[in-house]
Amino acid sequence: MTSRLSLFSLTAEVNSRGRLSVGGCDTVELATEYGTPLYLFDEATIRRRCREFRAEFGRRYADTSAVYAGKAFLNRALATVIKEEGLGLDVVSAGEMAIAESAGFPMDTVYFHGSNKSADELKLALKQHIGRIVIDNYDELGMLADVADECGRIPDVMLRLTPGVDPHTHEHITTGKVDTKFGFPLFNAAEAVARAMQAPSLNLVGFHFHLGSLIYEPQPYQEAIEVVLEFAADMAAKYGLELEELDIGGGFPVQYVEATPAPPVAAFAEAIVSTLTGKCRQLKMAPPSLTIEPGRAIVAQAGVALYSVGVIKEIPGIRRYVSVDGGMADNIRPVLYGARYEAVLANKMKEKEAGRVTIAGRYCESGDILMSDIDLPPVVAGDIIAVADCGAYCLSMASNYNASLRPAVVMVNEGKARLIRRRETFADLTRCDLV
Repeated sequence: MTSRLSLFSLTAEVNSRGRLSVGGCDTVELATEYGTPLYLFDEATIRRRCREFRAEFGRRYADTSAVYAGKAFLNRALATVIKEEGLGLDVVSAGEMAIAESAGFPMDTVYFHGSNKSADELKLALKQHIGRIVIDNYDELGMLADVADECGRIPDVMLRLTPGVDPHTHEHITTGKVDTKFGFPLFNAAEAVARAMQAPSLNLVGFHFHLGSLIYEPQPYQEAIEVVLEFAADMAAKYGLELEELDIGGGFPVQYVEATPAPPVAAFAEAIVSTLTGKCRQLKMAPPSLTIEPGRAIVAQAGVALYSVGVIKEIPGIRRYVSVDGGMADNIRPVLYGARYEAVLANKMKEKEAGRVTIAGRYCESGDILMSDIDLPPVVAGDIIAVADCGAYCLSMASNYNASLRPAVVMVNEGKARLIRRRETFADLTRCDLV
């Protein structure tokens, strides 16, 4: 079971009491103090990942900006860490903008994405002097031009392109193919370039694309960079466009299970930068600045979910169900994507595995299964199950299904724990109700 430690945060270890420790804190003690379900974020891992992306891309291509994709998870404490590490922020809603502003995030380093932005959201982005607005479609292009003209602002904008590249990942997290709700397909994007350049209230600075999530090889990025740069060269010849910036999105992988290791950031940086510089030389094009948008790759490994074991149901010769006090309301990814995770018994790290179990959530859905057929030591009620790689897309997609309470969130670092989001209360469930 200790072989799974490598999937947990960089500070994870087995302490002298035979328990899982994260950030120098005993996870069993944290579960007792704060209750379960409980989500932990290891600050050291977050900072290490931020620095790794900046360093690996920066040493190969100095004009690189790293922008954290806030949809993976965002709250004020995390935004503060991201800000301190010198990353920008990618937001997709007025709510995420509000979180960034409340944390004192420099709004000129914020990129505003989204496929259906409202006029009010665009006005708010202009009011807050958002650094880049990424235009997703023709309706938004016209709306933003009008709103910017009314506000007397000329925002820096990028066009989101769909390069028609298949990243070979789950269909629900693939966004770079032609048949997607996002962006301008390359075959009719020239008109978008013409309109953006002709709009006096817009300043077109570059192109953006995003291929999807959990892309385990650099080849899709390389293919997309080549086709987008060729398109940019065509636009330079046709309209005189000078490509100042190229944003290649995120999608960098993390290792969720022992059987599927993720390539290092350095491998992606080397392939992406070499393709960018080589293609620019071939096209005799001035190299644009490069923007990357890691989200999951920054926070996934930093996050650990803690659950308490409750009912255990044995179906002889078929399956042993171990029920925990969380599930699809705090982590819907297994149901939504078929996502796989690894877990340990935080209070029995030195005990040998004794059998295969299926970890079930507490919610009234047959599909509420966190993990099927995982080997663990003997499990009894009251044990603490720790699940690795829960920092991304668990809390950001959490719900109050079955009128459950969203869990507390704790940041750990150097033996100290601090609450960065309290657990919801029953009063929170009815706070917005009107009778």
